[in-house]
Amino acid sequence: MGRKRERRADHPSDSSQTAVADKPDSKRNTTTATVLLLFVVPLVSVIVYRILHTPSPATPDLPYVFRRGLVTEKIDYQQVLHENTMTSENSSRRNFENPVLAYITPWNSQGYEMAKKFSNKFTHLSPVWYELKSQETKLVLEGRHNADKHWIADIKKTGNSQILPRVVLEAIPLDLLKKKKQRERAINLIVTECKEMGYDGIVLESWSRWAAYGILHDPGMRITALQFVIQLGQAMHSVSLDQHKRQSLQLVYVIGPPRSKELEEYDFGPEDLRRLIDDVDGFSLMTYDFSGPQNPGPNAPLKWIHSTLELLLDASTGGHEKLAKKIFIGINFYGNDFVVSGGLGGGPIVGREYVSLLEQHRPQLQWEKNSEEHFFLYIDNQDVKHVVFYPSLMSIATRLQEAASWGAGISIWEIGQGLEYFFDIL
Repeated sequence: MGRKRERRADHPSDSSQTAVADKPDSKRNTTTATVLLLFVVPLVSVIVYRILHTPSPATPDLPYVFRRGLVTEKIDYQQVLHENTMTSENSSRRNFENPVLAYITPWNSQGYEMAKKFSNKFTHLSPVWYELKSQETKLVLEGRHNADKHWIADIKKTGNSQILPRVVLEAIPLDLLKKKKQRERAINLIVTECKEMGYDGIVLESWSRWAAYGILHDPGMRITALQFVIQLGQAMHSVSLDQHKRQSLQLVYVIGPPRSKELEEYDFGPEDLRRLIDDVDGFSLMTYDFSGPQNPGPNAPLKWIHSTLELLLDASTGGHEKLAKKIFIGINFYGNDFVVSGGLGGGPIVGREYVSLLEQHRPQLQWEKNSEEHFFLYIDNQDVKHVVFYPSLMSIATRLQEAASWGAGISIWEIGQGLEYFFDIL
């Protein structure tokens, strides 16, 4: 509330002053007015403030960000600066009912804290810890030194999230896929690590590396590659978890989105999805990084996400609802700061960098309807113009709606890069 203006009285003539003084009721009127000013008006102001800022009794269960009216296209930098650390008192309540997979990276330690604070918001947590590598003629699984057992224990105490560390297959693809002993060794290394460390499964990333090596252009090698994923899934499903006798180790597979309306040879497509669907528990779809320094723009246009799902799920045919339930639609918690004049450049930014830009430049935040994302422009101290696309509550909300409409889950890259009030919506 702004400070009330003091009333400025006119300067009456002497005769007017005498006339007022001679009337006995004028003192009473003055006293009454003073009482109103000193006591009643402030009281009314407090009541009005509480009405405006207190949640309606009819909607006590709404998340804080909805009660405050923050999930909207019309936002400003001051609102973001003042509200981005505010969330509902009940941090365990889930507002998005479908599965939520959250990635955590060792280089953004805030992700570990957010995972603990909002542990019940997530069904799956995937710390980025492991690489399976070729070492001369052998295979080695590196990354256990990243594993934080105390953090895992804290997660298990406070929530029901399953821990599925990410494993990147960096082994030479031809050696791994063509040799039966190598495939068996790789599967054994992964399953053994899950058992010894008490994991609930893994998130496997290999498709982009296989594409880079040309594996996917050869129909026979493509089938062999898919068969390896199937064999890994079957091996993991044969292992029951001690704490959940009815549940086995889980396998989530990372897949990239097609870059055009027509599938390329290296794209993961509907046939690949249907081939793996019975032996893979979920698919982490990387629907972000739509733009880059060479083509500045939105992070993940909603129309592009929708068309990607239509293409991948082959929505024109029946049965896509079953497939959609295993998809984790990718949502980015990072943004991009691109140079748009004086050359090309720029790249990803995280929450603290975004907040710093807002504090420094006080920009006008704009809603881009085609992509359904917020952005702003600023000029740096070198007179170079920038455009910044960073997630907002509204952009996240529209993507949650999209996921819900398909019956799909979401995967977040990654929770150490976002603003705290993003979690209030989940």
